Amino acid sequence: MRRRQLIIIIIMILFGIFLFFFNKVDKVELINKQGRSFEKAKVIKVIEDNLKEDGSRIGSQRVLLKLLSGTKKGKVVEATSFSGYLNGADCKEGMTVIAEVNVHNDTIFVSVYNYHRSPALYAMIALFIGSIWLIGSTKGLNSALGLIFTFICIIYLYLPMLYKGYSPFWSAVLIVILTTIVSLYLISGITYKTLSAILGTILGVVIAGAFASLFGYLTKISGNNVSDIEELIFIGSLTELKISGLLFSGLLISSLGAVMDVSMSVSSAINEIYIQKPTLNRIELFKSGMNVGRDMMGTMANTLILAFTGGSINTLIFIYAYDMEYNQIMNMYPIGIEILRGISGSLGVIFTVPMVSLIAAYLIPKVKVNNLP
Repeated sequence: MRRRQLIIIIIMILFGIFLFFFNKVDKVELINKQGRSFEKAKVIKVIEDNLKEDGSRIGSQRVLLKLLSGTKKGKVVEATSFSGYLNGADCKEGMTVIAEVNVHNDTIFVSVYNYHRSPALYAMIALFIGSIWLIGSTKGLNSALGLIFTFICIIYLYLPMLYKGYSPFWSAVLIVILTTIVSLYLISGITYKTLSAILGTILGVVIAGAFASLFGYLTKISGNNVSDIEELIFIGSLTELKISGLLFSGLLISSLGAVMDVSMSVSSAINEIYIQKPTLNRIELFKSGMNVGRDMMGTMANTLILAFTGGSINTLIFIYAYDMEYNQIMNMYPIGIEILRGISGSLGVIFTVPMVSLIAAYLIPKVKVNNLP
């Protein structure tokens, strides 16, 4: 056991070293950042408020800020806080905000960028990890570690690969394979049950991507039809980013969680059934896995479709408010993209059930159970 743990630690160290050097990327400077930084600051005084008699805020506030970080730390400066929905803050004395500091020669221009949200966000993350650890015990903690590993792979491997011009689809496949192996290993260790779930997850996600590519071809939808295409084209013109494959690449990652859930649940069910009744043959185990999987298909498909629907709620509100016609709605790119995502991801879940049932029914009986004849 110690030898295996040592091997895993060495592999993770080597992987960390690889990520360190892989992330040495010379990024193209898309905007001029010279002299600009975002720093923590404390509101010392509200010089001029923008509060109206009806309680609304129009225009901007003028405030005194004490900078709490950066090269100008400790300096008290006057700043403007605009009443925007995305930027600015409702400043009150004593509160901490994030200030945009622009230094040109000896002149400092400061504006309030936004509220200082980091402590609340970190508290939410800590609550999540603490809850999953408390309720799930060791497996819960391992699940959290698997999730952390997934985000590390996405931020420090997937995004740099896209930036360097690697295929978005195969980059996503690599992330799916890595995160599936690590996450399921942390949860269940090295067993035939885990191997079955890993193989089922990888195949299911790839099937979802294949369906998405097929539907994209039939409906003439690609990564060039997304809402942020102008910004992406600008980045792509200056880097090696392959824009057209981003839509289907993102679908692979977004469907990973649901497919992994189905794979592990079906594989665990077959494993438990075999432990309780090891006289069952592979066909009977396969049928049992299918029965369990059928109950999960609907809920997991619902999970994916509702998630994508929730993500496009603004579009749905626009459609409803402007009373758009059927032919207009069904041929809009945003609607087509969300339908493509939801259906392709759900098909990945649906086809995962028979595949993981077949794999688990074949592999799990290889384990020798104590009450076998």
